[in-house]
This record gives sequence, structure tokens and C-alpha cells, in this order.
Amino acid sequence: MRVPAHSLCAAVRDDIVAGVHARGSRLTEELLARRYGVSRVPVREALRTLEAEGFVVTRRHAGACVAEPTEREAADLLEMRLLLEPLGAARAAQRRTDAHLKVLRGLVRLGQERARQGSSDDLRSLDGWFHETLAQAAASHALASTLTGLRHKIAWMYAVAEPADPAPTWTEHGLIVDAVARGDGERARAATAQHLERAHAAHRLRPASGAGPAERVRTSKHSVNTPGVRN
Repeated sequence: MRVPAHSLCAAVRDDIVAGVHARGSRLTEELLARRYGVSRVPVREALRTLEAEGFVVTRRHAGACVAEPTEREAADLLEMRLLLEPLGAARAAQRRTDAHLKVLRGLVRLGQERARQGSSDDLRSLDGWFHETLAQAAASHALASTLTGLRHKIAWMYAVAEPADPAPTWTEHGLIVDAVARGDGERARAATAQHLERAHAAHRLRPASGAGPAERVRTSKHSVNTPGVRN
């Protein structure tokens, strides 16, 4: 698989999230260069970036390896998202452009239509685009990039149960957009927090053991200080 050097980091990150590179497995420069069809130089740069993001760790005598997060680290990500995404929605209510609003409304309309049709694959993608656009509408690069990183890590550490009825999710998205359109920051914040609280209930940590693409999340020695591991 040949990947442009500038896209290598995203490709490796996507494969880590998908479980192609198992947690705890070694990531040698030679292996990655051969797999993605690049030289070792962009591989080295990608590994440094992924280490800074928390997907990779460097171990003595082993070199670069895929990280093995603890339950506490996984739970912290959910709490961080619950704090930061409502903040982003409140900022979006004050800073969004007409273009942002047009895209958000279009995604809600399409999501509601797909929910009625039961197109679950489309809904997962649309949900991601919705939250990404909402973050961008906050007009804060730091906040948007942080939220993107959180979503990647949450997808890596948690499996999500498909809702029996996806319609309520898109009703909640619509309420968020209505608040953003009105410039009501507090309502946008509250609607987003309520939406995330409900969505968290469908998230479960990846299995602690067993083979397959979804590698284990290590058990922390400490208790997890979050009610019911939600996202």
C-alpha cells in the first residue's frame, strides 16, 4: 500500500484506531516503510507525531510500540470530551459563519432522512461530520484539533452499540443547531452536554482480552472515577 509521505501519519493513526496495529505491538521503521511504501524519514516523523498524540510509546530495548492505555486513561478522555465539546458548541453559537450553519443544517436533514431509512453506515459517517463541523464552527484551531484527537482516541478505545432507533440522536443534533443558529451559547452548551451524556451510555471499553483487531485496554490499578464509562 503506497501512501504519500504527507499522509503517512494519518494512515498509521487510522490503522492503529482500526486495530490493524495491535496495542503493545512494535512499530519498526522498516516494517512501516515497507507497508506504506515510503522511506524511513517520513516514518520517523510520523512516529514522533503519534507519540506526542499518545498513540505510540517508545520503550527501552523495544523502540516504538503502540500504546496500551489504562481504563482510567480511557475514562479521562470521555470526561474531557464532555467538558470541551459543549464549550465548543457555545463558542460556535457566537462565532459560526453562514457556511457552517448551512452545512450543519444539511447534515441534520440528511441524518434524519437516513435515520428513517435505517442506513446505519451512512449515519456513523454523518455523525462524525456533524461533530467535526460543530467544532470547526467554534473558530478555535486549538479546540477543534483537541476534539478531533479525542474522537480518534475514543474510537480506538471504545466500541459503540448501534441504537435501535437512531432518530433521537438526530433530533438532538437538530436542537444543537437551532441553538447555534439563534446565537444562544448557553442553550447550545446544555443541548450538547445532554446529547453526549446520552451517547456515552452506548460506549463500552474494548474487550480486556482476546484476539482480533480490537486489542485490549489494560486494567488500571486504580478505580475509574466516572459514572458508567460513557461517551
